[in-house]
Amino acid sequence: MSRETVMEQPLIPKDEDKRIDCLHRLNILDTASEERFDRLTRLAQRIFDVPIALVSLVDTNRQWFKSCMGLDASETGRDISFCGHAILDDQVFVINNALQDPRFADNPLVTDAPHIRFYAGCPLRDVGGQRLGTLCLIDTKPRDFSHDDVIALKDLAAMAEQELAAVQLATTDELTEISNRRGFIILAEKALSWCCRNAQEASLLFMDLDGFKEINDSLGHGVGDQILKAFSAELQNNFRSSDVIGRIGGDEFVLFLMGSNLQESDLYIQRLRDALKGLYLQGKLPCEVSFSVGSIPVDYCNPGSLEQLLAGSDKLMYQEKGKTRSF
Repeated sequence: MSRETVMEQPLIPKDEDKRIDCLHRLNILDTASEERFDRLTRLAQRIFDVPIALVSLVDTNRQWFKSCMGLDASETGRDISFCGHAILDDQVFVINNALQDPRFADNPLVTDAPHIRFYAGCPLRDVGGQRLGTLCLIDTKPRDFSHDDVIALKDLAAMAEQELAAVQLATTDELTEISNRRGFIILAEKALSWCCRNAQEASLLFMDLDGFKEINDSLGHGVGDQILKAFSAELQNNFRSSDVIGRIGGDEFVLFLMGSNLQESDLYIQRLRDALKGLYLQGKLPCEVSFSVGSIPVDYCNPGSLEQLLAGSDKLMYQEKGKTRSF
């Protein structure tokens, strides 16, 4: 009796756009192996006596392995991944015998190498709670997985989450939750290289809040922090998800806009000004918030370094601030 093909592809989480954005901002995909993650997968192999242990991160169309013990691959398609199923829930996802599970019985990872029979994956979350991937165990023979095993895998996964958090916090501004200077430079340099390779125009914007010291002095640092967080949120709301946004100083923000000339950048800037004014008029900001901006085009034929672009836009920003200073 023939059996129909019934392999079940993983569903897409409801917050997929935000999840993918958090994963990409982590800037860990396609990076070299690191001992701090490899140590955990080696430990998982030993504790559970499995041939394969992975730290897997689920990208848009693939699962990529930050650490891979016992498997000669760096990634597989998301549509056939077990980890794509595991990130749909906070609980450990266990398949005791994939051949007897209609969701996986004809999955190519089951019917062909690595011939998965047993799988257990614990979701790995970032500091904001987004499920980015798993710490998973794979065996080529069916097996049981006890309650104590689940607890032990969760403990190892918590250690992997701590390492992911260390990566994230190293490139993320703690107050505003956008990229810090290091994170911005890493992402913007990649964006700059892409624009040069693909002959795409771009713009770099350097922004500085007007009168921010006076706001801190007169209204207090708590209000200042509120304004910084609101300003960061409006940057994300009024620019595109593909734009690289960072806070590189106390009240200094930078943006790398791929595929935008200065005229288009000016439209986004005006939209930001209007949004901030609207928040103040609605009583959602304790005072009016304005900013000075220096905009510089990126010549993909001869862009110069990112640091040169930052210096040039910074200079233009202070020229604008000098013209509009009224305090």
